[in-house]
Amino acid sequence: MAFPILLLHLTFFTFNVFSSHSHSHADRIISLPGQPHNIAFQQFSGYITVDNKNHKSLFYYFAESETDPSSKPLVLWLNGGPGCSSLGVGAFSENGPFRPNGEFLVKNEHSWNKEANMLYLETPIGVGFSYAKGSSAYTTTVNDEETARDNLVFLERWFDKFPQYRNRDLFLTGESYAGHYVPQLAKLMIERNKRNNVFNLKGIALGNPVLEYATDFNSRAEFFWSHGLISDSTYNMFTRVCNYSRYVSEYNRDSVSSVCSNVMGLVSKETSRFVDKYDVTLDVCISSVLSQSKVISPQPQQANEMVDVCVDDKVTNYLNRRDVQEALHAKLVGVRKWDVCSNVLDYDVLNLEVPTLPILGSLIRAGIKILIYSGDQDSVIPLTGSRTLVQKLARQIGLNTTVPYRVWFERQQVGGWTQVYGNILSFATVRGAAHEAPFSQPERSLVLFKSFLEGTPLPEVF
Repeated sequence: MAFPILLLHLTFFTFNVFSSHSHSHADRIISLPGQPHNIAFQQFSGYITVDNKNHKSLFYYFAESETDPSSKPLVLWLNGGPGCSSLGVGAFSENGPFRPNGEFLVKNEHSWNKEANMLYLETPIGVGFSYAKGSSAYTTTVNDEETARDNLVFLERWFDKFPQYRNRDLFLTGESYAGHYVPQLAKLMIERNKRNNVFNLKGIALGNPVLEYATDFNSRAEFFWSHGLISDSTYNMFTRVCNYSRYVSEYNRDSVSSVCSNVMGLVSKETSRFVDKYDVTLDVCISSVLSQSKVISPQPQQANEMVDVCVDDKVTNYLNRRDVQEALHAKLVGVRKWDVCSNVLDYDVLNLEVPTLPILGSLIRAGIKILIYSGDQDSVIPLTGSRTLVQKLARQIGLNTTVPYRVWFERQQVGGWTQVYGNILSFATVRGAAHEAPFSQPERSLVLFKSFLEGTPLPEVF
């Protein structure tokens, strides 16, 4: 059972100046089926082999910046799960240049490639178009350590294809379970840099991330209660009798106690399956964007009554078209179709319980800027848990508040709230946003992203 939790974002490279490496030409996308005319930026996609012996190949999609790509940073984006696709969720549902709509692609006016060269990676093997050859390729359990190692090799070899990006400012971003993927990758990059300086890593940004699962998960009870989704008595049981981290821990070990089963039954009944847990204010049926988070939130007692009100998933339909796969230089190996979240990946879900907060501390000590942002309507990884953890981290490493808690603006509306510690660690909420903030609040997310890349304060006035 996988838990799609997190997205990670990686910038893409410029191709105004083609390198002498002719093989990067082969990855160039001439045109995606149904894309709007007059697209001025270049796109690339294809495979990087990360393990020659086991024939493991990771699929990437790269959209260079709309303007002046040679001066813009490179951003890597990772989706979470574990097991969900950065192509389908990140690129085609959240912050990429296009959104599928029937036969056509619609331009995303708030795409992150307005500010950066965006690189989307489908990881680990078995996710999306990423594959391994061999009969046992998808039967072994994958874990955080292996995923981080493969992602590191991917980046090193990606730079071989796109050497003009090698010294560019690099940012890692992602969401949900990317709270594991991104810090672990960044840690390996810093260790690698000690041998010889390969990565010009400047910062990481994580949206609604899993950082310390007990705090993150147990903040759900208060979020449900404060938003009127559960009763007082159920709130008491959900905090005192069986909290959510205990339930998930039991569930992942196939040992759910009757006491937890009863509490979760009450919670499920009261919150109702007709409320979207990734945005408690939204009506149900938001396409593929939401399936990435199902992994982290088991609700087995509802398994047989899950109604997919969005059977016709635009992203899945688009990416399963033969002409689209050909344009992307993509192939299906060991799976019959492209899925938003992998059906073949066997991920070690107990990795969920290992906190990544200490890694963030070591990254800050190494001078890496960190932004944790929260869509404030998400009950899966609620802002209250993330905010608590950021404060805890600041305290542990002795960072004082440099920007007191305040509102920030997007146009003439409040975009959210923010607090900054030591000018290196920031927390921000995105007002009205779901678990996937760039999907639900694209304009506000773009303002946040731009200020993060530029190292400038979020707008204080409209």
